[in-house]
Amino acid sequence: MTTQFNASDFTASKAKPLPVILLLDTSGSMHGAKISSLNDAVRKMLGTFTKEESQANEFLVSVITFGGTASLAHRPTPASELAYGNLGADGGTPLGAAIDVAKSLIEDREQTPGRAYRPLVVLVSDGVPTDSWESKLDQFIQDGRSAKCDRMALGIGREAYEGQGRATLERFIAGTEHQVFEAKDAGEIHNFFKFVTMSVVTRGLSQDPNAIPKDAELKPPTPAAATPAEAPAPAEPDAAPAPAATTEDEDSYW
Repeated sequence: MTTQFNASDFTASKAKPLPVILLLDTSGSMHGAKISSLNDAVRKMLGTFTKEESQANEFLVSVITFGGTASLAHRPTPASELAYGNLGADGGTPLGAAIDVAKSLIEDREQTPGRAYRPLVVLVSDGVPTDSWESKLDQFIQDGRSAKCDRMALGIGREAYEGQGRATLERFIAGTEHQVFEAKDAGEIHNFFKFVTMSVVTRGLSQDPNAIPKDAELKPPTPAAATPAEAPAPAEPDAAPAPAATTEDEDSYW
């Protein structure tokens, strides 16, 4: 008896997305060295993500900016396909509006599919919010799919990581095992994004990408030590088992 060839039996499994949602402060106070350093750091992160994407996992990156108004600058896109353009800086700091955009993005199953791994939401800001944000953040971290996201925060400059600015960032990461990261000047923004990159890539290569590595285990290398031989290396890509088969409507984490 002759067995008929069925191409569908040999279809490669579709990569599972690990969403990374960036909430980037583009207010007027970010003008100059800070916005330039931020653009460069994001671009380098995307480059590393592109190199580390595999047949099993992809890094689905979206960018939300808040400067004057909040907008979805880049819809969820695999890192290898995201054409990141330099962000400008102008206006106030409408964090509440940015949280609304992020909430809508995460609750939308077409943009953040149920088969995705646990998303990481990254907040970067250099000041105090200029709109109403407290109740919106409470809803974000307590209700719906967004409540199960991991969250990291970076404060740039003393206004952001001391006083009211610090309290805002602490409230954003409440319930996670992270601490607020500090960048005393524009040059230190890169250190934070190296840390974010290491965390995300480590998750992508682990046996359970929904598990969050501890901060203490992911110290970003200093410039003097950032050589391939000295930098901490995650597990080899082939050490991670292939994800279980799922359908587009099946929830992986939530």
